[in-house]
Parts: sequence; C-alpha cells; structure tokens
Amino acid sequence: MELHDVWFVLIAVLWIGYFFLEGFDFGVGVLTRLLARDRAEKRVLINTIGPVWDGNEVWLLTAGGATFAAFPEWYATLFSGFYLPLLVILVCLIVRGVAFEYRAKRPEDHWQRNWETAIFWTSLIPAFLWGVAFGNIVRGVKIDAEFEYVGTVWDLLNPYALLGGLVTLSLFTFHGTVFTALKTVGEIRARARKLALRVGLVTAVLALVFLLWTQADRGDGTSLVAMAVAVAALVAALAANQAGREGWSFALSGVTIVAAVAMLFLTLFPNVMPSTLDADWSLTVTNASSSPYTLKIMTWLAVIATPLVMLYQGWTYWVFRKRIGTQHIADPVH
Repeated sequence: MELHDVWFVLIAVLWIGYFFLEGFDFGVGVLTRLLARDRAEKRVLINTIGPVWDGNEVWLLTAGGATFAAFPEWYATLFSGFYLPLLVILVCLIVRGVAFEYRAKRPEDHWQRNWETAIFWTSLIPAFLWGVAFGNIVRGVKIDAEFEYVGTVWDLLNPYALLGGLVTLSLFTFHGTVFTALKTVGEIRARARKLALRVGLVTAVLALVFLLWTQADRGDGTSLVAMAVAVAALVAALAANQAGREGWSFALSGVTIVAAVAMLFLTLFPNVMPSTLDADWSLTVTNASSSPYTLKIMTWLAVIATPLVMLYQGWTYWVFRKRIGTQHIADPVH
C-alpha cells in the first residue's frame, strides 16, 4: 500500500471519529428544542456535552489539516467549490461555541433563551450540511481538466445530497438521543428512550434508501458488507434502546455511523472527488496527493501524536462518565 493510500484511510478514520463524537453532541443540541421541557432540562442536556464538545471538534480540525497537507489538490477544489456551505458550517460552529460559553453569563430570560435557540440551530444546520457535502463528494461534482470546480452552489442541492443531509441529521439526532438516555437520570432519561425509538425508525428508513442508492450507483462487495453492518447495527441499537440497555444502544448507534461513513469512503476510493464532466478529470489519491517525502514526515508525526491525543480524550470521557439529572443542577449565580 502506497503512502497516499494510507493517508486516504487515515483521513477516513478522522472523519469517522468526528462524526461519531460530534454526531452525538450535534444531536444533543437538537434535543434542547425537541426533548427539554424547561430551562433546567436544557441545562442538563447542555451539561452532558459541556466537558467534551470542544474536544470533539479537534477531529474536524485534524481532518481538515490532514487533507490540506496530504492531498492539497483535494483540499483546494473542495474548499473552493463548497465554499458557501462550508462557510455556513464554520459560522455555526463559532456561534455554537460562543453560545455554550455565554448562555449562563446573564440571568435575563431572553438572554438565555436566545443563546439556547442559537445552540439548537447551530447544531441542526451543520448536521444537515455535512450530509449534503459528503453526498456531493461521493456522487461527484463538476470538475474541469484543471481540477477546478465549475458548478454552482445550486448544483450541490441535488436529490442524492439532500437525502444525505436528512440522513446525517436524523442519524446524529438518534445518536444524541441514546447518548442522552445513557448520561441522564429521571424523567428526561425515560423520555429520551421513547424519543429514540421514533427518531430511530425515521432514521432507519432514510438511511436504508440512501445506502441502497449509494450501493446501486457506486458500490462493490466491500461497500455492501459495510452497508449490511450499518443497517444491522441500527436495528440492534433500536432493540437495545427498547430493552433499556443504553450503553449498548449508544455503542451500536456509533457502529452505524462508523459503518455508514466507511461505506462512503469505500465507494469513493481511489477517487477523492469524482468529476461528473469527465472521469479522467476526477481527483484521485494519486493526482491529488503531496510528495512522498511530505507524506513520510506526516506519517511519523501521526504515529507519535495520535495515541497521545486519543489517550487524553479517552481520559476526559472517563472523568465525566457519571449520569446527571435536574437534581444536580445548581441555581445560577451572577
């Protein structure tokens, strides 16, 4: 296996990690409107992800940096062609971080309500747009002979990509719902389990249609296996949720995300951005990669730094592993 193939796999792993981790905290952000009934319950939901949401975003930064260094042509075409949706995602992530930090800085009801509304929308919009972006990457976009995107933003809003957006939105919401059931106690935990069933059934329908469409269009034997794992894991997650096994349900919803994203990358390889104008103009792991020397240096850095980062993040989750409820929410002090 060549180094550019290795880095394609590593970038896929980074995106899988990002969607697994950021997926549930996007979902929790959506639940602040769908599940929470009052201010105390919103605080419970926000506190379940409070210690970890910023660490989850590190995976996005690392995936973007790795793409820039390992596949500069891919990075350039992707960020120029998808400039507007990626800008919207970036603005949402900035506002979302500010909302988490500023929501409780003042006691006025309208102040806190506005920031909570911001948390909801800046969780929902990126959850949808990431699916649209990856749907277009897998489907292919208008790339010319100079490896430049020559389409418009409206070309990105095609049925396949929009369905992909609905899949990521519903899947992340389901992931967040079972995470909430895992991390809370009392009435909010019971309601999260009931909501997880309804969201999960919608997710199952959307995901099955999207994955079958992907498999029929670009799939092979390995992607079929990944699709089967994703579907089986989602069904098992719903069954575990109904049985009250929140830990298993969360783990299996995570497996669904891992297998589904892996399937997308399996159908994409050896391309990194297919061209719908001419297959010879597609960006591949070969023509979009950096020099072998650059990839070699990056590989050594990754071998050293990645285990340390994962150990630290794992320790963070271990420290904040306990369940919380409204009884654990102290009165605000200003």
